Amino acid sequence: MATTGRTAADIAASVERDLHAREIAPGDALPPVRTLAAELGVNANTVAAAYRTLRERGIVETHGRAGTRIRARPATTQRNTLGPSVPPGARDLASGEPDPALLPSPVFPEPSHWRPLYVHGALYRPFEDAARTVLDAAGVPTDHLAATSGALDGIERSLTAHLRPGDLVAVEDPGWSNLLDLLGALNLTPRPIPVDDQGPDPAATEDALRAGARAFVVTARAHNPTGASVSAERAAALRSILAAHPRVVLLEDDHGNDISGRDLHTLAGITTHWAHIRSASKAYGPDLRCAMLAGDAITIDRIIGRQRLGPGWISHALQHAVAHAWTSAEVAAHIRVAREAYRVRRTGLIEALRERGVRAVGDTGINVWIEVRDETAAVAGLLARGWVVAPGARYRITSPPGLRITVATLTAEETGPLADAVAEAVHTGAARPGR
Repeated sequence: MATTGRTAADIAASVERDLHAREIAPGDALPPVRTLAAELGVNANTVAAAYRTLRERGIVETHGRAGTRIRARPATTQRNTLGPSVPPGARDLASGEPDPALLPSPVFPEPSHWRPLYVHGALYRPFEDAARTVLDAAGVPTDHLAATSGALDGIERSLTAHLRPGDLVAVEDPGWSNLLDLLGALNLTPRPIPVDDQGPDPAATEDALRAGARAFVVTARAHNPTGASVSAERAAALRSILAAHPRVVLLEDDHGNDISGRDLHTLAGITTHWAHIRSASKAYGPDLRCAMLAGDAITIDRIIGRQRLGPGWISHALQHAVAHAWTSAEVAAHIRVAREAYRVRRTGLIEALRERGVRAVGDTGINVWIEVRDETAAVAGLLARGWVVAPGARYRITSPPGLRITVATLTAEETGPLADAVAEAVHTGAARPGR
């Protein structure tokens, strides 16, 4: 380790460079503050500030007399455990699950088409063909493809293909709780980007990339938890920003796709390394742990190479089921019904809340987001009235407190009473102005 620098920021950056260059490793001890200060000829407070910065970014941890060490195994927040459990008799609107009644029945291959042996390609040809048809029509380059076990698996494999512990990742705030937990598990540092109903804020995105973010993760449609979808105008602005930072790894998550009711305005292909992930879970069933990942040649090659050392391939039976779902006229009709049902349930609750003086957002998808002044009190107040909702703490980094309500199974008869309960729980006028 050859730490350099005269300021706290420079010293912290030097430690990160050493970590990325593998000159130091997780578990290694850093020099005592006074020792390093003497070596660098700076005040001990400067080194202490550098170590504090590294600790806040999750790169080091302090062990009292044992000193400061590179974090050996990053702590995870397990954001999905935040919030109340569902007591008997309560209505669960916190799960984020689609309505089982609106999911099409999966179709698996006939026995004569089953592939029980090791000798076959990782990518099932009908799945590849279906993906090319869908993605080509949406403007996503399909020169290089891979199948992954759902969206989060695709994101993790893409991140680990290029990033190292301590790297900065621009993420939406509020954003997907599982992704935020994943960043902690990979010892990556989130840089929060505010989200409005058109997607990530361009100015904040540009600031994050200028600050050194190595990757940018964006939800294309049906953003969790706010329901935002990237508009054509916002996509143009983000593409312009990304074009000036070609070394940033772009990850585009299109998990909501066919139930969103919005066209895809893709950012794919604007940077050197990128991946577009289209999963099946929300529209076609959470148990279909299968997603198509399109990307640049290097990213896809690294992902496929690593898969060979682990799962080998995603089950061709799952790939068959998703390929059928993406190409079947009968399933497409089923999805149109589901999309309209979710729209009616979502807009019904938003309108009912508006009538009661509470602003909520949820342009697409199965969730409604409400900013509140006191998140804990609002969640507890709704629980006391028999409604379980998800606290915003699961999804937030620095954004204002809020509630996420999953409307996937909400009935018309429940909408009014739920809106009454929400208005009372957040004290109506106490709801913060939405973005």
